Amino acid sequence: MGNYKMAHTMIRVLDLERSLAFYKEALGFEEVKRRDEPTYEFTLVFLGDGHSNSHQLELTFNYGQALPYDLGTAYGHLAVLVDDLEASFATHEAKGYKPTPLKGLSGDGKPRYYFITDPDGYKIEIIRN
Repeated sequence: MGNYKMAHTMIRVLDLERSLAFYKEALGFEEVKRRDEPTYEFTLVFLGDGHSNSHQLELTFNYGQALPYDLGTAYGHLAVLVDDLEASFATHEAKGYKPTPLKGLSGDGKPRYYFITDPDGYKIEIIRN
């Protein structure tokens, strides 16, 4: 078998600019690459966390999609790590992202994670690094 490494995770979005603003503002992600394909009526935008070059989030915008995508029953969530969970939680709460309560006590008695939701309904787990 080969030596595999994660490349990216793709999600479809209804409003590319709204989703870009969310991921940049809420998580500090940066646009790494963009590919416009007007002939095939889609745009791909790859976002990175600014720390690693491996795993990226691909936002796929299909022209003319007006109805929300069905997230399906198999979808779970995206997950990101953060060093200061409480500061991240306070920032997300102040910006109106409606984080879930801090949960999952770790061995040191501190909470381990919480969730926020992006503009298209995707759940994002914020985990203490």
